[in-house]
Amino acid sequence: MEALFWTTAIVVAIGLGMGYPGWRLKRALAQPFPPAWLDILEHNIPIYRNMQPELQAQLQRLVQQFLFQKKFVGCEGLEVDDEMRVTIAGQACLLLLGRYTRVYRKLNTILVYPSAFLVPRNHADEAGIVHPARQELLGESWGDGRVVLSWDHVQRGAGDWTDGQNVVLHEFAHQLDSESGSNNGAPFLGHPGSYRNWSEVLSRDFNNLRHDAMFHRQSVLDHYGAVNPAEFFAVATETFFEKPWQMAERHAALYEQFQQYYRVDPRDWLAPPAPEPQFDEPEPPASYGTVYGQWR
Repeated sequence: MEALFWTTAIVVAIGLGMGYPGWRLKRALAQPFPPAWLDILEHNIPIYRNMQPELQAQLQRLVQQFLFQKKFVGCEGLEVDDEMRVTIAGQACLLLLGRYTRVYRKLNTILVYPSAFLVPRNHADEAGIVHPARQELLGESWGDGRVVLSWDHVQRGAGDWTDGQNVVLHEFAHQLDSESGSNNGAPFLGHPGSYRNWSEVLSRDFNNLRHDAMFHRQSVLDHYGAVNPAEFFAVATETFFEKPWQMAERHAALYEQFQQYYRVDPRDWLAPPAPEPQFDEPEPPASYGTVYGQWR
């Protein structure tokens, strides 16, 4: 009888322990969205005002969950305040709108530096000798549940929503990319059949961007995306949210793939830009040397 009592008690304790985090989250999400947070969203995410009410409500809920579940750490003496937390959470959660997904399930901590930060890197010279070095970065996404950001550059991204440069969108795109098991530019798409079109379209545009970068030709996509498929996905994500009209015009198939993945159309939130000088059409490579992602 005593053994049955303790067995029952242990089962009840385990059940309560498993249900407690979910109960705490529901309680947090039931709280009204603070007016001060709303002011921050409206000021630091300019497209927020142009969203439909249901998307605004969804973004608010995602921000509340993000701030409840993730830890922010200030570095080099930086004291993280609500403006930093809500700005970063709001921009990161733009990538989750309309998508039935967890709020960055592998992410635990966001490290925030006042400005660009230095990280150790090994550099191999022409003779193959490896030398220790330090590289200045604006942001970095790590596979151990951390994202590192420069607050100075987060602010720059918030201040200009039409230049295709946003360190938060970039680094959190890497987080989404890694959810498929590796950072290779092929995030989890939900259905195996989706990867064929994704691979074909992104492989072609990635190689065209490498061609543009090699010959210093102007492109809607930042040339940094030519580094590798993972960076291409992150750069294309920045472009999709900040320069949607230009991307849809110049990279229609790519834009369609990202629209299907992110389940939103940022053209609904941004006015069409003034006409720009037309780019020369890039000549596609003779063969696509890079196969995009792991599904082909």
